[in-house]
Amino acid sequence: MKVKILIAAGFALLLLTSFSSGAQTTAKPPQPAAATVPLDTALLKQYCITCHNQRAKTADLMLDSFDYEHLEKNAETWEKVIRKIKTGMMPPSGARRPERAALDAFANEVEKRLDAAAARNPNPGAPALHRLNRTEYANVIRDLLDVEVDAAALLPPDDAAEGFDNIADALGTSPAFIQGYVSAAMKISRRAVGDRTLIPSQVTYAAPGGLSQDRHFEGLPLGTRGGMRIQHTFPVDADYEFTLGGAAAGVDFTIDGQKIELRNTRGFRLPIQAGPHTITAAIVDRTRGAGVDEQYSDFRVNSSFTLGGGVNSIIINGPFDMSGPGDTPSRRRIFVCYPAAAAEEATCARQIVSTLARRAFRRPVLDSEMTTLMSFYQLGRKDTDFETGIQQAVARILVAPAFLYRVEEEVPGVADGAIYRLKDLELASRLSFFLWSSMPDDELLELAIKGRLSDAKVFEQQVRRMLKSSKSQALIANFAGQWLGLRELEKVETSAKNFDENLRQSFKRETEMLFESIVREDTSIVNLLDPDYSFVDERLARHYGMPDIRGSYFRRVTLGPSSPRRGILGQGTFLTISSVGTRTSPVTRGRWILENVLGTPAPVPPPGIDTNLEKDAEEVKVTSLRQRLELHRKVEPCASCHKIMDPLGFVLENFDMVGAWRDTDGKTPVDPSGQLVDGTKVGGVADLRTALLSRREMFVSTATQKLLTYATGRTVHYYDMPTVRAIVRQASTNDYRFSSLVLGIVQSDTFQKRIKVKKSSE
Repeated sequence: MKVKILIAAGFALLLLTSFSSGAQTTAKPPQPAAATVPLDTALLKQYCITCHNQRAKTADLMLDSFDYEHLEKNAETWEKVIRKIKTGMMPPSGARRPERAALDAFANEVEKRLDAAAARNPNPGAPALHRLNRTEYANVIRDLLDVEVDAAALLPPDDAAEGFDNIADALGTSPAFIQGYVSAAMKISRRAVGDRTLIPSQVTYAAPGGLSQDRHFEGLPLGTRGGMRIQHTFPVDADYEFTLGGAAAGVDFTIDGQKIELRNTRGFRLPIQAGPHTITAAIVDRTRGAGVDEQYSDFRVNSSFTLGGGVNSIIINGPFDMSGPGDTPSRRRIFVCYPAAAAEEATCARQIVSTLARRAFRRPVLDSEMTTLMSFYQLGRKDTDFETGIQQAVARILVAPAFLYRVEEEVPGVADGAIYRLKDLELASRLSFFLWSSMPDDELLELAIKGRLSDAKVFEQQVRRMLKSSKSQALIANFAGQWLGLRELEKVETSAKNFDENLRQSFKRETEMLFESIVREDTSIVNLLDPDYSFVDERLARHYGMPDIRGSYFRRVTLGPSSPRRGILGQGTFLTISSVGTRTSPVTRGRWILENVLGTPAPVPPPGIDTNLEKDAEEVKVTSLRQRLELHRKVEPCASCHKIMDPLGFVLENFDMVGAWRDTDGKTPVDPSGQLVDGTKVGGVADLRTALLSRREMFVSTATQKLLTYATGRTVHYYDMPTVRAIVRQASTNDYRFSSLVLGIVQSDTFQKRIKVKKSSE
């Protein structure tokens, strides 16, 4: 049977190649429009052109050579100028500077002219052919077959661009991917249908390294401490053998909440019905009783795990003595009918395959596709039975280009440079992969098939419904997880003694819950910078110095106006990922704020520049990090860049490398004071927050650009900025609520339309 699927893979590869041969190229910029009144250049001449001219060529920017009647001719450069002015970076620190109101007024006038030119000659862009990334693949398998899979174990890693792993241009296809998809299709289809040929195999779930298990974990039974909670899908009805690593006795073990009495933890068998089950294993907490039993005392010593103190793994082996495929969620999803006699098999098989393919392909199935899929059913059925035939057809669906790729077809007869609206089915896929990182559900798909998404009212109702759905948790896990650095947090290694796996998990949960509260409560995106609340458990509260917080469950706490923990800049997630392994990094923290809050790419150090601040051991002993960076800034060309980044980072020096508050850096008092590049004096994180809030429009613009990049799966270019500004302006009337940003994006031409670009010649 594997040979048959490999044949299918070859067929799929040919189709993939045919799709890829018409790869989209970057759309051309809008052409100049009719002449307009020239821009008032008085401010430029007085403050900008003195450096940025054809003689000095500072930063290779020559503003005196531009056409001030047709700003759109240099739209890409003007967008950079706008960003520099509105973030306070130009004129540079130390140079003559007009009042901020004058700078903002000039930038607004440039924006107005660029927006008008874009309206005359719109360009919604043209994303490349989009392959499902690993996260999307796993989510679609879940929604299609009701099977949870670990895509990271099945498929090669995805490349990322612009900070996200769903950018079409970065999602290539290689022989390794094709082989991965073929192998995954075989494994998943057998698991979904119920593989009666399984032989015993072992699955190990390991506790994260550095996890302290001296206290109760949320989600585990009361009266326990530490432990593990896993979700495991058992493939068939059978006996399974369990082994618990670490603890030798005193373990509370449950399956789906039902306690199982154990005589030992080193191998015991239980009959289990097929399907997903929740398993917990934790230590009975005797330290909270009268007296202390040394066997259950705290086993964590200098962050190293010692046996006997906790549960470090759950091992499942099986199946043994199989009794049948069982009644699993995946079988109920697949077998929408079941033949009572051989004469009914073909009709039932066609119903099953067409139902699955319609959802998998996210559109009605073509007759030619049904012919191919049914041929695979017939090959599987020929030598075995009905269920094997269905399994082969399911596997073939999972390697089809229509499943693996989000195809957006060109409208026939459209000329190069013409703009056309996506079909409703294509729009439904864009929408569902944006909000859910998965396929459209039946309601959205049915509306798209009927052409109802062209109705603006129906479309908005669907967007709001999807935002309220539990599936929109994907926005927190995937969008916020990448934008706010939660995935980076998972890889952090630090020498900090006050850091362990528990704190890492608490950091992540705090940031997730803050972003989730903005999505679920539909509040302002600005609350990421300055909310009057946060979420903590006992471990995190202890790290932050918050008293009277007990227990492992997260709860919402109110933060005062002067609290250093207001917003992402006071959270352990950001403060930890922006440090290096042995110390804080004001440069990295400053760069992170530039890129993720203000939306300004940080300058890259020129080749050959030595950035090591610890190479002189004696100097490190007698100087502070601030002093060493000040010496570094005296060396050109370092000064111009560090004047921008360093003050942003120094303001946060009261936070150590894992976000704990401190007043001294070793023996040196922390000095968080400084002056931002626009001249604003700051004395700590509260002042920095105030300064950033004074430019909240730039933060909202950054958030919108990030969302638009993620939503369209392509880089946001300079010609997209008029769209971004329109979304931000409209959202401002609704206090920048999250739903207003999302609606602005999905209702925009950038999301709903494409421009036909000339295909590259072979």
